[in-house]
Amino acid sequence: MNVLLFALESPTIIILVVAAIFLLFGGSKLPQLAKALGQSKKAFKDGMDEADRDDRLKPDPRAKLDAVDDEALFEEARRRAQQRQAEESRKLDR
Repeated sequence: MNVLLFALESPTIIILVVAAIFLLFGGSKLPQLAKALGQSKKAFKDGMDEADRDDRLKPDPRAKLDAVDDEALFEEARRRAQQRQAEESRKLDR
């Protein structure tokens, strides 16, 4: 990538690249090409901004866990384990 940027520093190379693009696409297609490129860039930027906004609005799940006491977590785990054992024993009794 740096080599390409270095090569484009020369005015002669820039003129040759522009001439090649002009020959490939023609004079009538260049405005359409520039418009499509601008719309694509705008859509990409809008998408990135929307993703950033969504990330900022989304609550941090770790903050929820920090508010819970460790003992409360252990108690909930014990309760769920007992509930699971009760369900399994009911299945075996059938």
